[in-house]
Amino acid sequence: MGDFGDFSVKKMFLEADPVVQAVMVLLVLASFSSWAVILEKTAFLGWLARQMRRFKNYASEAGASVSPADFPPVARAMVEAGLSESRDLAGGESRSDFCQRLERAMRESFLPLLDRAESHVSILATIGSTSPFVGLFGTVWGIMHSFIGIATTGETTLSVVAPGIAEALSATAVGLVAAIPAVVAYNKINSSIRSIGKNAAVGIGRLGARLTRTRFEGSPELVPEPDSTAPRQAGPAPGAAERLVLPAPGAPEKRVLPVPLAAGSAGLRSGNK
Repeated sequence: MGDFGDFSVKKMFLEADPVVQAVMVLLVLASFSSWAVILEKTAFLGWLARQMRRFKNYASEAGASVSPADFPPVARAMVEAGLSESRDLAGGESRSDFCQRLERAMRESFLPLLDRAESHVSILATIGSTSPFVGLFGTVWGIMHSFIGIATTGETTLSVVAPGIAEALSATAVGLVAAIPAVVAYNKINSSIRSIGKNAAVGIGRLGARLTRTRFEGSPELVPEPDSTAPRQAGPAPGAAERLVLPAPGAPEKRVLPVPLAAGSAGLRSGNK
């Protein structure tokens, strides 16, 4: 089982059961994988968070024009998507429909960045949830191996039992070393992704409202056409002259004014005295 006087981690690993050794190697590889994901996501999400904060701030700045060059590089694709969609003028489109169409186009252009931010994050969840149980499996197997050795030798002294138990428990320790950073990093990364998504949503909403104001209240060529279904006031058209209809002999004189067709029956009745 090993010399109790030389109780180093290396010696415990070398003298452990092959199954326990395989479990510990697997857990060490899982720990390296989780740290690779943690370092990559920390760098990328930090950069993306700064870019989305700048995008949110730039989207609310007042200005007569919107140019992708005024925005951070990572947000220019979203701005270009919104501008391209705003040039597609659909007839009879309301202000809210126009704004929603722009926001939908900008959200779709943001999805590749969001997919990249969320990629490989599930590895942390898998390592964090399974590593303790994998280590526990190695511990159980090692203890079983120790008991078999005790039964074979017939000795129950501490110098015989302790090394085997320590070798088995080391698998659980390695499992916890792999799992704890993965769980902490998984929660932190998810929180960062939610914050980035919120900043992007706020920026998209502000930019969509800004482009909508330009479309409906900006330059004359972007002013929407008047609604043809709105009721018109009854009365003569501007510049229209009165028509005088001569009455029949003995009948009172009656003046008839031109009445727009949209005035309806009320307009028709107003033409008679």
